[in-house]
Amino acid sequence: MKIFEAAEMKNLKLKNRLIRSATWEGLAAIDGGINEKTFDIYRELAKGGVGAIITGFTSVAKDDYYFGGMMRLSEDKLISQYKKLVEIVHAENCPIIAQLALGAYYRDFEEVDENEMTTAEVKEVIQKFIDEAKRAELAGFDGVQIHAAHFFFLSRFISPAVNQRSDEYGGSTENRTKILFEILRGIKNIAPALHITIKINCNDFTRGGLEEEESLIICKKLVAAGIDSIEVSGNGTSVAGIRAGVNEGYFAPFAIQLAEEISTPVICVGGWRSKIIMEKILTDTNIKFLSLSRPLLREPDFPQIVPARRK
Repeated sequence: MKIFEAAEMKNLKLKNRLIRSATWEGLAAIDGGINEKTFDIYRELAKGGVGAIITGFTSVAKDDYYFGGMMRLSEDKLISQYKKLVEIVHAENCPIIAQLALGAYYRDFEEVDENEMTTAEVKEVIQKFIDEAKRAELAGFDGVQIHAAHFFFLSRFISPAVNQRSDEYGGSTENRTKILFEILRGIKNIAPALHITIKINCNDFTRGGLEEEESLIICKKLVAAGIDSIEVSGNGTSVAGIRAGVNEGYFAPFAIQLAEEISTPVICVGGWRSKIIMEKILTDTNIKFLSLSRPLLREPDFPQIVPARRK
C-alpha cells in the first residue's frame, strides 16, 4: 500500500507518506514558550504513527500580535524548550519541521499595512525568518516550512490583490515574490542541512489575488531556487462539510498539475479522509505526500487505524 511505504525527502526519512499539516494550537505563552500540554499533543501525534509533523504557526517575531497563544522561536532563550519538543517527537522515530510564519508586521504595537512598510522593514522581516530557521536548526528540527499561505503576512505580501508597492518588492510577480527567494536563499546559506519546504496558496480566492497560473510560475521558480518540497494549499485554512469520497482533496487538481511539471516533491493538503481516495492520488499521480490536520485532531493514531478500514 503506497500510503504506508517508507519514503525520503532531503534530510527526512518518513515511515509513511502522511504528514501532519501545521495546526493551530493556541497554547503558547506570550513570549512563545510552550507547556506540558503542547508536549503531550506532539507526543501523542508522534506515537500515532504519522510520517512527519509540521508544527503549528510559529511566529518569527516577538512583537507579532496577530494571534494570542502563538508559538515563537524568535529569541534564543526559547531554543531549549523547542529542543525538548523535538526530542519528544524524535523519540518516536518521527521527523519534525518548524513552520516559520508571521501574522503581520507591527510598528510600535500597531499593525502596518504591507504597502506602508519601508524597504528596510521588509528586509528586517526577511532576516527574522532566516534567524528563526537557525534557531530551529539549533533546537534540532529536521526542517523548516516558510508559511506563504492563508493570507498571513507572506501570503498577503506576494498577492497582487494586496501588494501595491513601488519599490523592489512590488509590482511584477518577480518583485512581489522576491521576499520569498531572499528568505529561501538566506536559510540555505545559514542552515544548509535543513529541509526547506513552503506552504503556498494555489489560489487566493480573492478578487485580483493570486490565481493558479501565477502560483504555478512561482512554484517553478522556487524549485529552480532550490526549495526541497512544496505544500499546496489555498486561502482560508479549511473547508467545512468534507465527506469521504465526495469532496476530499479539494486542492488536488492544482497539486496534480504542479507535480507533473516539477521533480521536487509535492505535498497536498485539503480534506483527506478515505484510504481509497488517498491511495488513488498517490498511485495515479506524481503527488508524493499528503498532509492532513483535522483527522489527526480527532484520531492522533489515524495512520494506524486507516490500514484496517475498508474505505
